Amino acid sequence: MTQKTVKIIFALVVLIFLALVGRYGFTVVKIEDEEKAVQSEAFDPVSYVDGIWSTEILPAFDEKAVELVKILDELQPNQQGTAPKEDLIKVANQYGLITVGEAHVYMVKGTGTIVNVNTDTSLGTVEVKLDGYDGPIKVLLYIGTRIPSDETSVRDAVGFINFGDFKEQTEYGKVGSEINKRILSDVLGNLDKNSLMGKKISFQGAFNIRTFNLIQIELKDIRIVPVEIELGE
Repeated sequence: MTQKTVKIIFALVVLIFLALVGRYGFTVVKIEDEEKAVQSEAFDPVSYVDGIWSTEILPAFDEKAVELVKILDELQPNQQGTAPKEDLIKVANQYGLITVGEAHVYMVKGTGTIVNVNTDTSLGTVEVKLDGYDGPIKVLLYIGTRIPSDETSVRDAVGFINFGDFKEQTEYGKVGSEINKRILSDVLGNLDKNSLMGKKISFQGAFNIRTFNLIQIELKDIRIVPVEIELGE
């Protein structure tokens, strides 16, 4: 191949490249600039929850939380402490939500008296004798230094934080974790767990009943993630 031929081929390649640039457009970006752009667009669950905690999540409970007594009266487990899934679906449709994973989630409020305190593990709870309820279902509130990693009741119950709103599944999961962290710091952080026994309590919070791939659902107790706790004497 002659030098002249090489020059002609090179000129043609340049012309084709310029034509493509003119038609489709290309932007030359340095690798370090691209990495910075990706980092700047990275999802920040802390900022996300900051933006909705006091302006959307807490007001949602003030507006929509249902008296827990109403829900418990409707659940009605049998002597074995279970209830048919189809019966629970009716209650969830009336008072709560059913998630894609078939968990029934509720925003609730109630008052009562603390009759038991369990702080043996980091997943500490108090048992509340709910005012106006004499049924068999125990009412437990998380008050420990940890909330179970798979516990997403608050995120799911408010109804406006949807899986489809996020680019990745991990972002959705991080929101649930960050909400729980906020509860541990803002709601439970200053709670004196050594003086709870026998006190009156009013609360707002969320709980779930998991029903996926089940026919009979165990209802011996419910475990509420609180978003607000007020204590009396």
